[in-house]
Amino acid sequence: MTDIKELGLERLKELLKKWGEPDFHARQIFSWIYKRGVKDFGGMSDLPASLREKLKENFYLFDLRLDRVFESLDGTKKLILALGDDNIIEAAVIPAPSRVTGCVSTQVGCKFACRFCASGIPQFKRNLSSAEILDEVSYLKENSLPEKLTHLVFMGMGEPLDNYDNVIKAIRIINSPQGFNIGARKITISTCGIIPGIKRLSDEGLQVELSVSLHSTDEEIRSSLMPINKKYPLKELISACRQYIEKTNRQITFEYVLIQGVNSDLKDTEKTAKMLKGLNCKVNLIPANTIKELNIEPPNKPAILFFKDSLVKRGLNVTLRKPRGQDINAACGQLRLGYVKK
Repeated sequence: MTDIKELGLERLKELLKKWGEPDFHARQIFSWIYKRGVKDFGGMSDLPASLREKLKENFYLFDLRLDRVFESLDGTKKLILALGDDNIIEAAVIPAPSRVTGCVSTQVGCKFACRFCASGIPQFKRNLSSAEILDEVSYLKENSLPEKLTHLVFMGMGEPLDNYDNVIKAIRIINSPQGFNIGARKITISTCGIIPGIKRLSDEGLQVELSVSLHSTDEEIRSSLMPINKKYPLKELISACRQYIEKTNRQITFEYVLIQGVNSDLKDTEKTAKMLKGLNCKVNLIPANTIKELNIEPPNKPAILFFKDSLVKRGLNVTLRKPRGQDINAACGQLRLGYVKK
């Protein structure tokens, strides 16, 4: 059996036509799944009973189980989700005065072993299907209530561009007026720097936001932080980003995790400003989360502010991410790490 969310609206219409059913039932099914969040075909009360039974015989509807929700003092929620094969992933709800952002995972674990991220401990297990990603969004939507889920960031566990086809398939339904109806410009895909994926994304015609993990503009330091840099070095990555900006006419965000004693000195600001000069981009500074397993610590607050001011003085558009959910280990992969260790 197949999860029915693997079918887009047109494919669902085609299937119903083969079954001798009018295609408006496809829109009703989409509405029940994505607008009203039903998790059982029996709850689709405006469908004929015979069609509900046939759907039940040929498809299943949900394969994720909400295991537990942790809520921070700042309102951030971390969702622990169990897949059908009992693997564990995380998702997060991050409220702010003008928005509610959902953080989505795309893989169980991660192949790329970035030094500052707990997602790769333990190692990569598998990709999520597009239906599993859509299940995540359903749970994020439910756990945003009474507020509306307005934004999504593919910044959870895993590398979105390493699970390219399933991520894009899910995003098209997330963006669809018949699906979750979240605007493309309110959806961000984050990548550690998978150049072929960046090039493919530039041809999709999706006005999603692209966020690229930078974290250092020194080849040696970046390679020590992000092994992917050995395959896709900085010079080639920045060139691909430049091409993406020119083709899509969209700004790129470069994420920069500040790690004490590694990439947070004045010389790092000089190199960063030089490398990004002339690009339509902004730099999002992120104080590192303390991860004892990885021996990672953030700089102190004055050092963080000095780093930001130094980049601004050199002409870059800079934001500083406010830490969220620290009291519940909300950083990507940290809670799952505790679960997997049990």
